[in-house]
Amino acid sequence: MVQQKLLTAVMVVALVATGMTASVGAVTAPSAETTTSISESTTVTVTNVVDGDTIDIEYQNGSTDTVRLLGVDTPETYGSVSPGEFEGVPDTQAGRECLQAAGEDASAYATNQLAGQTVTLQFDSQADRRGDYGRLLAYVQVDGSNFNYDLVERGHARVYDSTFSQSDSFYSAESEAQSAERNAWSCRSPNDDGSGEDESSGGDASALTIDWVNAEASSLNDERVKITNTGSSSVDLDGFTLADEAGYSHTFAEFTLGAGDSVYVHTGSGTNDADDHYMGYGTEIWNDDGDTATVQTAAGTIVDQLAY
Repeated sequence: MVQQKLLTAVMVVALVATGMTASVGAVTAPSAETTTSISESTTVTVTNVVDGDTIDIEYQNGSTDTVRLLGVDTPETYGSVSPGEFEGVPDTQAGRECLQAAGEDASAYATNQLAGQTVTLQFDSQADRRGDYGRLLAYVQVDGSNFNYDLVERGHARVYDSTFSQSDSFYSAESEAQSAERNAWSCRSPNDDGSGEDESSGGDASALTIDWVNAEASSLNDERVKITNTGSSSVDLDGFTLADEAGYSHTFAEFTLGAGDSVYVHTGSGTNDADDHYMGYGTEIWNDDGDTATVQTAAGTIVDQLAY
């Protein structure tokens, strides 16, 4: 018994001598400010899409903020565009008008993909947390994908010359988009003849209009989309695509739509002809409660969109 008491006393003395404590609650939790500063991501709701690279968001606690998408820059829509910022785009009236339209396309695409969505903001340790005007700088993750990268890959944005960890992959995606002349990069070869026609598409692609989507159909081929050429000349649709929000699509091949003519794109299967084309799906794809139909050129430029 004496030996046990002596051993206990020695242990107590050792603990005191080394500054240790038996209190379990001695460790202090980090403050809220510290936790926020080291946070790598946060979930928010997109309340407004300002343009292709800027969004307004609301945190889960109800506070709001503005986010500038990190590492990307879409053409301006509210001010003057700057062809010099987009390599290879001529500083001409045609080049500026093309970039203006590309900026509007980027805004429409961002609105379609982000407005009202719950997304995850991810911050880059190699970049500043906030940029000009106090806006957050972040990647926007939606449905598991990096939307910033998506903008570059689709040619809606150039890579913004700044420091961020994913710059190499972004520049690689930009190079591919440039080579394919997708969206903004199609402005490297704008139409300068004053005719208003996009020579690369074989006609005035802007004259294409999605008239309606028949989603509440009785059969697969009754579910269809009507597209009309409202222009005064034929449009070569070779390589053009019609797609819904989920990515179901139909690509036109060796098909020209005459001036004033319409084509009906059916969900099911059939033989394509001058008036009817078939997507070849075995199930309905157009949502009865709302969807968005998009027609794009082979280069990825959005020609028309219809949300219903």
